[in-house]
Amino acid sequence: MEKVVKNEEKEAVSLSWDEIFRIEEGRKKLGEQMPVALYRMFEYSLRDTLTQMYGKESMIKVFRAAGEMAGREFYKKNLDGDLMLNDFLAQIQQKLLEYNFGMLRVEKFDVQTGHAVLAVSEDLDCSGLPASGETVCNYDEGFIAGILNAYTHKEYVVTEIDCWATGDTVCRFDAKVKE
Repeated sequence: MEKVVKNEEKEAVSLSWDEIFRIEEGRKKLGEQMPVALYRMFEYSLRDTLTQMYGKESMIKVFRAAGEMAGREFYKKNLDGDLMLNDFLAQIQQKLLEYNFGMLRVEKFDVQTGHAVLAVSEDLDCSGLPASGETVCNYDEGFIAGILNAYTHKEYVVTEIDCWATGDTVCRFDAKVKE
């Protein structure tokens, strides 16, 4: 991970991704599992704090950028980029299930243009939230973009078009190669 410095503030602590994933050393009894509610407390308190401090658009940019970074690292640690597209997509589905991230369904993937429509049911970020009228899975937008960028070596823009928070029962993402 890169060190983050804002103006003249102190540098943030920077850990490598390998250090972050050494969970078994510090959580020998509790392991990797934790309730979704606690994850959401972290996520939504961070969203609210960033929105209050920097505005909604900046918060969204931060969540997308963080998700993209995590998606690239997830790709490196968990996915085989040498697989053919259908096998690669199946591997993503399996890994997201394995990590309880959500259940991915590939609704469309145009190999010529790279345009994809992906749906995630039981999404970690929002499934079960009350409808607010706005999509909220900005981290997931970046996460998906990061994985697709790493696999295709093309820059993707991913936009959530349906969300539990908009009254839908799945989160649907429109993924396009950036022009």
